[in-house]
Amino acid sequence: MSSMTVIETAPSLAPRPVASAEPFLRLEGIHKQFGPYPVLHDVCFEMSKGEVVAIIGPSGSGKSTLLRCINQLEPPTQGRVSMDGVHIEAGKTLPRTELLKLRRRIGMVFQSFNLFPHLTVLRNVSLAQIRTLGRSAKEADARSMQLLERVGLADKAQHYPARCSGGQQQRIAIARALALDPELMLFDEPTSALDPELGLEVLAVMKELACEGMSMIVVTHEMHFAETVSDRVVVMAEGRIIEQGPSQQVMRQPGHERVIQFLQAVRNR
Repeated sequence: MSSMTVIETAPSLAPRPVASAEPFLRLEGIHKQFGPYPVLHDVCFEMSKGEVVAIIGPSGSGKSTLLRCINQLEPPTQGRVSMDGVHIEAGKTLPRTELLKLRRRIGMVFQSFNLFPHLTVLRNVSLAQIRTLGRSAKEADARSMQLLERVGLADKAQHYPARCSGGQQQRIAIARALALDPELMLFDEPTSALDPELGLEVLAVMKELACEGMSMIVVTHEMHFAETVSDRVVVMAEGRIIEQGPSQQVMRQPGHERVIQFLQAVRNR
């Protein structure tokens, strides 16, 4: 399947499933400091299962750090993270087995692709399944091929990452994250390092995931994606959430002056 096929077919998917009304993820009073430097200030947030949330805001506002606090790559300094019945209090050590269980439920895609250059595309997608989920190589490869087909890259399975474009490598990274069957996907500026055309390939895959009901939090500078694909937009500035609400309401009729200024600046670029 070619990249162009992915771009053409994604918008024609069936309507998305309705998100659950019950909170699936809740952040309460999240603070984060690096040494003496505060990065997040009293962040409170919740989302339902099946919901897509876009986080936007100026550079340096704490968006990426917030994602890393959710999956405990950066433990919060204060506050509590709750996900579907699992509660993590800042300052309390979570047993390693419990931490690993939580991280298996959360897939994350970074700005950089972080693929192993010495492994084939297929092996990149299969490796974590074998080591983390205990799947056999045969089972992992079969699942990997399903996912590579899904992102339009089955024909790249035996290639090495260096032979793939940036957009293709990011789609491989998405397939790798999906291979662990996560319940929540976190995306940290997944198109920021890509040319606009290659970014469209990645956004098409993300739109398809949204249409299938995947719970997603997306830190993004793609304002069109935030408005048309996400259910809700969260705006951050200086480590705080300054506005949040239904996507079209926030994007078209923001109530906070700082948000109005930010959106005007982005749209006037």
